[in-house]
Amino acid sequence: MRNFHFPGRSPTRARHGMAATEHPLASLTAVDMLRRGGSAADAAVAAAAVLAVVEPMATGVGGDAFCLVATANGVEGYNGSGRAPDGLSLKHFEGSGLKKIPVDSPHVVTVPGAVDCWLSLLERHGKLDRAAVLAPAIAYAKDGFAVTQRVAHEWNVGRARLAKDANAAQLFLPGGQVPAAGDLFRNPGLGRVLEDIARHGRAGFYEGWATEDMVQSLRALGGTHASTDFAKHRGNWVTPVRSDYRGVEVFEIPPNGQGITVLLMLNILETFALDELPAVSTQRFHIEAEATRLAYLERDRAIADPERNAIDVSHFTDKAFAKTLAAQIDPRRAGPPAGATRTGDTTYLAVADVDGLMVSFINSIYQGFGSGIASGQSGVLFHNRGFGFVLDPAHPNALAGGKRPFHTIIPAMARKDGAPWLAFGVMGGDYQAVGQSHVLTNIVDWGMDIQEAIDCPRGFLFNGEFSLEQGVPAPIRAALADMGHKIVVAPEPIGGGQGVMRDFSGKTWIGGSDPRKDGCALGY
Repeated sequence: MRNFHFPGRSPTRARHGMAATEHPLASLTAVDMLRRGGSAADAAVAAAAVLAVVEPMATGVGGDAFCLVATANGVEGYNGSGRAPDGLSLKHFEGSGLKKIPVDSPHVVTVPGAVDCWLSLLERHGKLDRAAVLAPAIAYAKDGFAVTQRVAHEWNVGRARLAKDANAAQLFLPGGQVPAAGDLFRNPGLGRVLEDIARHGRAGFYEGWATEDMVQSLRALGGTHASTDFAKHRGNWVTPVRSDYRGVEVFEIPPNGQGITVLLMLNILETFALDELPAVSTQRFHIEAEATRLAYLERDRAIADPERNAIDVSHFTDKAFAKTLAAQIDPRRAGPPAGATRTGDTTYLAVADVDGLMVSFINSIYQGFGSGIASGQSGVLFHNRGFGFVLDPAHPNALAGGKRPFHTIIPAMARKDGAPWLAFGVMGGDYQAVGQSHVLTNIVDWGMDIQEAIDCPRGFLFNGEFSLEQGVPAPIRAALADMGHKIVVAPEPIGGGQGVMRDFSGKTWIGGSDPRKDGCALGY
């Protein structure tokens, strides 16, 4: 239990249902759906749609989404990632000397998969009418919403990227200015798109005027996108990959996402007696960093679209393999630098309902404001997920038309004794696998509640530097430097996070929400 003498927040507790998102309007919308008799799926999609309006730097209909759904009968997942347009290939980059697609190029825009994910989740697990679920988001897009403090900050950070594209600048820099906290912002074009989705389902986004507007906007900049790329898009329901950590079952979406990296990290960490260390200590951060280095090297070698490359990733869940990696960790010295990683911006939410359905949901346009490219009339800001491809034809994750790129966004789900227990996720681009491991070990090894686990100071071994939040005490930073880590103080808080947990003893829900963002956990 936290010390009430100090600033902080307690976990939220409620009997019937719970939602944790990174924006108050989204959390309120989710709880409203639950109170109206909607399922956790209805609430998750309603909240995701609101976030697509009120957090344009992080998420939107121009991005991708993944989800995990837990019932008493098991856990299932949905891969809502989009594919590169059929007309794009490595030939477009021959002789360029590039290793990655430029982050603000139209070629970095894959077909957005989020809307398909929303609708697939509603079709399988929803109870409410589609129009009712999307109504709050439509109202915020058309009538406006008050910009919150963290959103305003991120908007200012993304100003230069938005200014490069005429459509994006006109829409997201009204009067040439970044909206300040408290300003009212509207996106009526996006409201019209959401209305069409409410009326016509997939056709409201993947066919018709919105598709034509998106395709024309991208082709005007040199993109190879075609209406047929949008019309044929479908995500797919998948069987999650799983492992266990000290008796807790952990579920992740299989590749092309990085979720299996979490399972490998946890298997490495399981070989150490973490509970004998302080949660905020030199040794804990060192072990976590070294596990990151080793697991991410495996990640970058192997993860790609399994529909196009039959890569064996079974070693990610192999406990014996994890032990061989753990044996490479020197408890006193940092290992050699790992490969490059990427930053990103994302929104994650968790919802649980009165019937016990739990949804772990993540929606993203990747980097802050994605590609920075917006459509001309529909108010859609495109992600830059194609940056996840590599331009080396020998790599399993090499760019190809119709292929899905490596993905950083990962929802997580955990069970205890065969029953749904914890829906959780941590945002922050490549940090997400580390963040999930950090939060889960906080709960399992150190007995933290969900809010404490999310609040706990973070570090990330990133591009050869060990970035530590200001909450990590200076003596620990100095000791890690003495061990050979190149220490930097993180210029921004590392990621964000949400979680909803079942309290089996009281048969209630517990929610936690990251103070690094604007959101909250709400229940009823």
